[in-house]
Amino acid sequence: MIEHDQIIVVLDFGAQYSQLIARRVRETHVYSQILPYNTPVVKIMELEPSGIIFSGGPASVRDEGSPRPDPEIFNLGIPILGICYGLQVMSLVLGGDVQRPERREYGFAALTKNEDTPLFSGIDSGSQLWMSHGDSVSALPEGFTCTASTQNCEFTGIENSSKRMFGVQFHPEVVHTTDGTLLISNFVHKICGCTASWSMESFVDTAIAEIREHVGDRTVLCGLSGGVDSSVVAALLHKAIGDQLVCVFVNNGLLRKGEADLVIQLFRDNFHIRLQYADAEERFLSKLEGISEPEAKRKIIGKEFIEVFEHEARAIGRVDFLAQGTLYPDVIESVSATGGPSATIKSHHNVGGLPEDLRFELIEPLRELFKDEVRELGKELGLPDEVVYRHPFPGPGLGIRCIGEITKDRLDTLRDVDEIFIEEIRKAGLYGEIWQALACLLPVKSVGVQGDERTYEEVCSLRAVTSEDAMTADWFRFPPEVLQTASNRICNEVARVNRVLYDITSKPPGTVEWE
Repeated sequence: MIEHDQIIVVLDFGAQYSQLIARRVRETHVYSQILPYNTPVVKIMELEPSGIIFSGGPASVRDEGSPRPDPEIFNLGIPILGICYGLQVMSLVLGGDVQRPERREYGFAALTKNEDTPLFSGIDSGSQLWMSHGDSVSALPEGFTCTASTQNCEFTGIENSSKRMFGVQFHPEVVHTTDGTLLISNFVHKICGCTASWSMESFVDTAIAEIREHVGDRTVLCGLSGGVDSSVVAALLHKAIGDQLVCVFVNNGLLRKGEADLVIQLFRDNFHIRLQYADAEERFLSKLEGISEPEAKRKIIGKEFIEVFEHEARAIGRVDFLAQGTLYPDVIESVSATGGPSATIKSHHNVGGLPEDLRFELIEPLRELFKDEVRELGKELGLPDEVVYRHPFPGPGLGIRCIGEITKDRLDTLRDVDEIFIEEIRKAGLYGEIWQALACLLPVKSVGVQGDERTYEEVCSLRAVTSEDAMTADWFRFPPEVLQTASNRICNEVARVNRVLYDITSKPPGTVEWE
């Protein structure tokens, strides 16, 4: 864990926006860390936080057993900002009251400021807020004053300036709140007294020093996929320890067109990283022959990857560390105390689960970063935009986009479709506006007419979504001419496809990938 001279702790009460709060704090160039709502004060104080933010949450604060923080947190003298549920729980614990009014607030509201305060500095009455609450504070705790309201919510903003406790009923972390980022910045800088010291440049220097100290003269193994996370891990480790890093790149035959050549050229020829290339296409495709059930595909791909990776790792000789591209959202999900067990929708896209007998010590240099910060780090390390801003690509690759049975011919068809789709998105200047774009080959055939002749060929589906974190996603609204051009090219240039569909399913109810 990298040490930070300033930190804002976000206590997660189960809100869907907790990660967004932490990211908004980091956008003010101050480091933030999320902890479960019931983290003991003694653990919180080990981090020496400059401020604490209580997130929102789905529970009603009036219900028995609803989440509560360690009560000692209110005696620390550290600034606290409560958001939505966080405001309500702070009010109730400190002697105020919370009720469910006749009129609830969901959606947009207009701010009315009652007085100028540091928290609302630079924010005017009439500023747009995003509300999402059923309960409301009905009576303030002793020592608190009302600083803002809306038409339906009397206590939209409250504070006890002497105890440095603040609360807002709205969500400043979402883009729908016009001045939300400014409010968070006011809390972080004006109230908590933090300076803007968190940056990728400072992160690189600190991370490199810690990697060198931890690794010493030993060897680190990194599984390189060509995706953003593994590419940034490899570049960072190589900058820190040079030839002590060995990367293994497994070609499972499920990659996109030209992907293997791109990875080899970039990392072996350009960055001069020790790269071990395993061409395992025939092995994977033979194991997948006749398999069409999605989970069965994933398990086969995962098992074969582990065996190939293990073989390549043992061929290297002594290896002490295994590098992984674990990101901060993965860490948060693994330690969350607020969510109950959830149904298994599908196996995770990334392939993992290496055998314990490999006896590697894990090294996870990105475990404190969000995805957008990883991209920023990649730029700082000199990776090309083609890699840094690349859309997410699942570990099982085209194996879960070739719906139904996987064959070499169907994969080649899908590769051609995918290449055309991405080319047209780039030509239209839309690639950066899309979180993920993909093509699927469907297990159905369609009658068509091409060159005055009847055809009976494959059907493909195109999909593009916008998202911030892939937890939810919405389908991308293309200009019709972009889809028209892509469809025309696919039907004209890909001999085995005669019909193109566009997927307009959001997440939920669908997932981003089809399988």
